[in-house]
Amino acid sequence: MQFCPQGVHDFMRAYYHHKSADWPANKPYRLAGWTAEALAQMPTYYIMDRDQNMAQTVAREMPSAAQIAANTWLPDRELRIYSESYARTGFQGGFQWYRCVTSGLNSQDLKVFAGRTIDQPALFIAGLQDWGVYQKPGDFENMQSMACTDLRGCHLLDGAGHWVQQEQPQQVLDKLLTFLKR
Repeated sequence: MQFCPQGVHDFMRAYYHHKSADWPANKPYRLAGWTAEALAQMPTYYIMDRDQNMAQTVAREMPSAAQIAANTWLPDRELRIYSESYARTGFQGGFQWYRCVTSGLNSQDLKVFAGRTIDQPALFIAGLQDWGVYQKPGDFENMQSMACTDLRGCHLLDGAGHWVQQEQPQQVLDKLLTFLKR
């Protein structure tokens, strides 16, 4: 991705767009199960086509110049801060977490939390158009019914995809302030 044909900035613009509520096909729903057939229904930013890498995948979803100009939640000048940093340093730091999870490197460390619950007051906020909420069937419901013993709110904000705090900052702030005041 660091050396993709479209350049880091355009790669990141397309990636952020593809996972946002601005991408019209982001209409997530609960999957029937953790099966190949069910997972194949997810967008290509989660389940890429076999012959495409991530840069090729998101290039097909590059927003138009008019869409980029109209974007208020991630203006090009702000995205440039990210893209220049990633162009300079690469993406390795962010990928290490995924490598550890998929390889099982941190599974021993996480066993200490097995069967534990989150017992302090908690709040969950995500975008209504974020597939991440439904990416693993049952996790969203289990978080509400089993993982958090004092869940004070569970909010899926319309008009937000994966980048909820950027796409809907005022709604996120309102939910946080209400939670903190309680």
